[in-house]
Amino acid sequence: MRTPPSRPWYREPWPWLLMAAPAASVGLGITLWVLAAGTDDGLVVGDYYKQGLAINEVLDREARAGALRLEGELVFDPERTRVRLQLRGASPAPAAVTLRLVHPTRAGEDQAVALAAAAGGVFAGVLRPPAPGRWRLVLEDASGTWRLTGTWDVREDAVRLEARPDAPGRG
Repeated sequence: MRTPPSRPWYREPWPWLLMAAPAASVGLGITLWVLAAGTDDGLVVGDYYKQGLAINEVLDREARAGALRLEGELVFDPERTRVRLQLRGASPAPAAVTLRLVHPTRAGEDQAVALAAAAGGVFAGVLRPPAPGRWRLVLEDASGTWRLTGTWDVREDAVRLEARPDAPGRG
């Protein structure tokens, strides 16, 4: 009885099937490493200690806004390129204020908008249309003595800003 000639190993399906899982794992691992090395983690800051020390200053500014009984209402146009602020409680009214839109996870999308005084405590400014989602809003005077905060969903046309000394946030 004659045995049929055996095929070389690379012509058999079983070795290839057994090598597929480790090869896929290595390929996936390399892909994930390249993605992790090439992207910035916006949630981790390098100067966390310094930012931790500065939290008392932030809380003092929000307490100052509360003592002045400041509150504001922001109204956005439908395209989200213009914003109008009605600021109540500020006397004398500042000549300009700064509105910061802070994205919760992507610091590269944050923006600061200078709002110029119009009449009767009304301020106006122009901004880049923000990405969809929820944003943290921070309103400050030019001298940095007070601060109002709020949370805004881009689908909303208006948002109220108030002093919240107990609310944490990026300075």
